[in-house]
Amino acid sequence: MHHYPFHIGDYIAHTHHLSLLENLAYRLLLDQYYLTEKPLPEAPIISRLIGMREQVAEVDAVLQEFFVQTDHGWVNKRADVEIAKYQAMQAGGKKGNEIRWGKQEDRPPIAPRSPPDVPPSRNQNQNQNQNQEPINPKPDWLPPNWKTYIEHRKESLKPLTATAQTAAIEKLSRWKAEGKDIAAIITQSVENGWSGLFEVKQGVGQGKPSIAPPKPSCCVCGGVLKGFVETQSGKMCGTCWDKR
Repeated sequence: MHHYPFHIGDYIAHTHHLSLLENLAYRLLLDQYYLTEKPLPEAPIISRLIGMREQVAEVDAVLQEFFVQTDHGWVNKRADVEIAKYQAMQAGGKKGNEIRWGKQEDRPPIAPRSPPDVPPSRNQNQNQNQNQEPINPKPDWLPPNWKTYIEHRKESLKPLTATAQTAAIEKLSRWKAEGKDIAAIITQSVENGWSGLFEVKQGVGQGKPSIAPPKPSCCVCGGVLKGFVETQSGKMCGTCWDKR
């Protein structure tokens, strides 16, 4: 498709919480989806195709929230409806041309054109996801509210596939290694109705967390520095300096 209907009011109502980069990513993803009439590949690949190779995180967040992952790639229900209408109109135009110009067999042969891949319907997606075998075994370090997050995704009609579960667990594993509270990360997504997982940041309002700069800490006790003394080992708080 080279054009598609764009309802400004509906779009703003569903995307007012997005950042500028996430908003740009969503528009470019929709353009790519309508242009190719095919499911979209994973975030690192599609980010390069739409010219946002350095904004993979924003592209992945938009895919998680507005698209559904299938075995064929990421699909969008609203776009599928418009694409189906377009294909039906194209098929009707073909019948009209046959009446005007004669049937295909009466005309010179034309090289066949491969039909676009038609993504499975949402019901098929749900059946496939429900029949998807869970990852087994799961890491024993996953907090109890991981099951709550799985149920939250099902209730949001965006159930996690085996591939998506693996990606989410890898994220949590990295954050756990960095000392972050992964149980709080999961709770944050469930309470805010988010599909994806994001780091918990202090002092932010609603919407996905922004990146907060790290606070300087004492090289001895690790406490947050209010005042410090420069030493060969690093910055030292006044209490540790008095105790040395």
